[in-house]
Amino acid sequence: MTELDAEDNKLVVLARGALGRTGGASGAAIRDTDGRTYAAGEVNLTALRLTALQAAVAAALSSGAEGFEAAAVVGGRLSDFGVTAVREVSAEARIIFTDREGAVFEIVDDSADAADAVTADSGEVHGG
Repeated sequence: MTELDAEDNKLVVLARGALGRTGGASGAAIRDTDGRTYAAGEVNLTALRLTALQAAVAAALSSGAEGFEAAAVVGGRLSDFGVTAVREVSAEARIIFTDREGAVFEIVDDSADAADAVTADSGEVHGG
């Protein structure tokens, strides 16, 4: 199992908490360049559909975040369209993917990996 530093582990804990609160398929958390964190679950309304990572990015940006250091997605997929949103703001941000129990299965840490992951669309929910 991949060991995470304390700050990245905190993101996984926050993302698992969002997953538990919402009861959705995934949860996400993101850390901005000021060290503030934002967590969210999926939004699945008729009028608005966001992956958990997209929702976390939206929460961060609407709170004034100007850049991202890292994000964690629990129970999500590499093809999450939130990866593109993170990359649009901060191409160098790490994105950690874990299973529902928090075991890391992938870390995307450069924009080339993210582009490959997003082009492999698996039917994930697209932006709103």
